[in-house]
Amino acid sequence: MQKKLFYFIDLIKLQHTLFALPFALISAILAWKMTESFHWIQLLGIVACMVAARSAAMAFNRLVDSTYDAANPRTASRHIPAGLLNKTQVVAFVIISSIAFMASCSLFLLVNNIWPLVFGLPVLLFLLSYSYAKRFTALCHFWLGLALALSPLGAWVAIRGMAWHESPIPLMLTGAVFFWVAGFDMLYACQDEAFDKSNGLFSIPATIGIRNTLRLAFVCHLLMLVFLLGFYWLASPPLGAIYLSGIGIVSCLVLYQHALVSEKDLSKVNQAFFNVNAVISVGLMLIVMLQLYIA
Repeated sequence: MQKKLFYFIDLIKLQHTLFALPFALISAILAWKMTESFHWIQLLGIVACMVAARSAAMAFNRLVDSTYDAANPRTASRHIPAGLLNKTQVVAFVIISSIAFMASCSLFLLVNNIWPLVFGLPVLLFLLSYSYAKRFTALCHFWLGLALALSPLGAWVAIRGMAWHESPIPLMLTGAVFFWVAGFDMLYACQDEAFDKSNGLFSIPATIGIRNTLRLAFVCHLLMLVFLLGFYWLASPPLGAIYLSGIGIVSCLVLYQHALVSEKDLSKVNQAFFNVNAVISVGLMLIVMLQLYIA
């Protein structure tokens, strides 16, 4: 039983929740600042929603892609192709995670906010449907970007309700996450360029080649930095020199990420994808918290 639990944790790569969760928490922190109130139910609900939604989406992706995973040497050792978990078990996990997500959305009823529950099911369906995007569009990377970019917007709605339009904060963070995720997903997809072409799957590397994909991913990450700078100019309460220094560090990490990957050498894609991005997201959250604490 303990081994199966470990398999499920590894299946969904639980540690990768660190990619989007810090941006949701940045949005939440600034929403709490604006309302000048904090409730533990809101924090619990945001974290629970993030973990449950991502768990459902990731497990569903592994489920619907299991046939392709088995045929791809890079992914043949994943849990379903390797026989560590069967499809029935993963289906059950997806259902349980989806129920947990909707239950987490209902927590906000305790603080008189119905909107997370109203939007819960449409958001969940959008997250799950990403798993089919690669079958019909090379824009699947931007689909994933939007899926994760909903996290700061959702966190703002979880606290401020439909007053999300009163501040540009959630939109700036949503834009930053959108281009950040789309960019690093393109880098990751470069590993499967040949496989995608031979199996009729759509991806940007399979469509425009690895060299052009690396350039497009770099443009996406430059746009991420533009949105982070926009966040600096428009945030309330205002952010200062500490946040700007953080943007400088993020810029260096982006350059380092792209320096790790080249058209002729994709061996360090995982290092660029996992390690650098975790540092960017968690580091940026800590910088914002430090800036607000000092201010």
